[in-house]
Amino acid sequence: MSVADAPARGPAWKSLLAFATIYLVWGSTFYAIRVGVEEVPPFLLAALRFLIAGGALYAWLLLRGVRSPTWREWKSTVVIAFLIFVLDYGVLFWAERRVPSGIAAVVVGTIPAFTALSEIVLLGTQRLGVRLAAALAIGFGGVAVLTVPSHLGGEPVDPAGAVALLFCAVAWSIAAALSRRLPLPSSKVMSAASQMLAGGVMLAFAASALGEWPAFHPAAVSRAAWIALAYLVVAGSIVAFTAYTWLLHHHSPTKVGTYAYVNPVIAVLIGYFLGGEPLGPRTIVGTVLVLGGVIAIATMPARARASG
Repeated sequence: MSVADAPARGPAWKSLLAFATIYLVWGSTFYAIRVGVEEVPPFLLAALRFLIAGGALYAWLLLRGVRSPTWREWKSTVVIAFLIFVLDYGVLFWAERRVPSGIAAVVVGTIPAFTALSEIVLLGTQRLGVRLAAALAIGFGGVAVLTVPSHLGGEPVDPAGAVALLFCAVAWSIAAALSRRLPLPSSKVMSAASQMLAGGVMLAFAASALGEWPAFHPAAVSRAAWIALAYLVVAGSIVAFTAYTWLLHHHSPTKVGTYAYVNPVIAVLIGYFLGGEPLGPRTIVGTVLVLGGVIAIATMPARARASG
């Protein structure tokens, strides 16, 4: 990147606040999801989150004069939204009924590993070199530690939940790879808003197909669950995404991407202190291995990823 192409840095306090937001808020959303899905059906809860957040953000952008996606961009948006919001978030919400929130964050943290594999299989922009293969093995070894019975003690993760979470990571990684090829709005904020809105609509249909609407009784939902939903909408989707977009315009993508290393740690700690989730040797070793593999992939030079 040349000096002319480098992002202009904003005030230091704004950068610190924005990084703290995406680190802490996105890390804490996993626990908020767990609180919500205890009382609200998972796909329906996800639909409410993204319909409200996406609709509000989309309307705000239109009022500010930002161009709505073209018909061609809407078609691409629907494809990406289906992968991210239905197959990733919808399944994540479902899995958090079976897997502790901290562990869910760690397993979903394998997204960079699956993204590297997607670039190999779908885009052909990478080859599976020795160093990349070793980093992938370390990361997936961490998932194995979390799910396979061993002498580390503690209950292994529910197998169905673990598979579902890996499926989430695969869906996100495919969406990330396809987003490089498909025509999407030039405005990152509009692209995200339209994806959230489209994803919320599809999640609502999925909730209907799964029979979740009849099981939803708003009057029976506790204040804690409503607060969790409000937190997911306002803090998790609108505030944190605004901070993320601002950071992309003022810092390198590599630096901004460090949230992927921090979020699982934050999620594990919040799950432990607020949710009483276990934090034994199994969780610690599995988390360290997954994050080690992810960091190795993210910090690996492109030439090393290609040749090994």
